Amino acid sequence: MSWREWLGLGAGLLALGSLFLPWTVLTASSPDVQAVLAELPDGDVTRSAWNSTFFAWFPPLLLLATGIGVAALGHVQSVRRGGLPQLWLVAAAVALLSSVLGWMLIDWQFGGDERVLLADAGVTVAAGAGRYLGLLAVLVSFTAAILDVRAARTEARKPRRRR
Repeated sequence: MSWREWLGLGAGLLALGSLFLPWTVLTASSPDVQAVLAELPDGDVTRSAWNSTFFAWFPPLLLLATGIGVAALGHVQSVRRGGLPQLWLVAAAVALLSSVLGWMLIDWQFGGDERVLLADAGVTVAAGAGRYLGLLAVLVSFTAAILDVRAARTEARKPRRRR
């Protein structure tokens, strides 16, 4: 296995770990509202990826599946020539796009009435540590996939040995 494939597997495992950290955290600038949030149960103030939207849990699971596939099949030359690096790049790009959409739509995990109530109370829906870690995993996988596609192009240009 190349170091790029190890990076892909590592990014997938990092993404898996990020699923169990807080993905969404409610915060407030007002000390009074922040005190009320502190008294609420943890599940009401923070949410994991499993309790958030599709765009929270899908990118890490896609990265995990891709990382396992790349690690398992990356050393097989016929699979590499068949397009594994390009498939990895497409999967990483889909994960990146999904992550960006997840950040843009972070407050959509709450209903319309809840969003209005939270906004009126001065409560902000912010990203938790899991979301940052998940985005880091996506960026690592995307970068490693780009480097692997370039390496595959270099490999393809080399003359093949005849038997």
